[in-house]
Amino acid sequence: MAREKATITLDRGKAAAARDLLGVGSTSEAIDVALDQLIHAERLRADIAAYRRMPPTRDEVALASLGDTGGIGDDTDWEALYADEPS
Repeated sequence: MAREKATITLDRGKAAAARDLLGVGSTSEAIDVALDQLIHAERLRADIAAYRRMPPTRDEVALASLGDTGGIGDDTDWEALYADEPS
């Protein structure tokens, strides 16, 4: 991805707090992470809004139900198997 220098005005305290929270060494890295998170969140918000405007049709719901889910369930006691692992 091409990068270019940009001059911005920002709150130095917020930039320092963001660097500390993210564990990154530069304000540029913190801004890059913040922009990635903003883009992801806004795309998700737009997807949710679109879904609310037009929920799946009965045919789409039926199509999703066609797969065989019988093999998903088993008698494994997963809680006991991973009891020693911290959550």
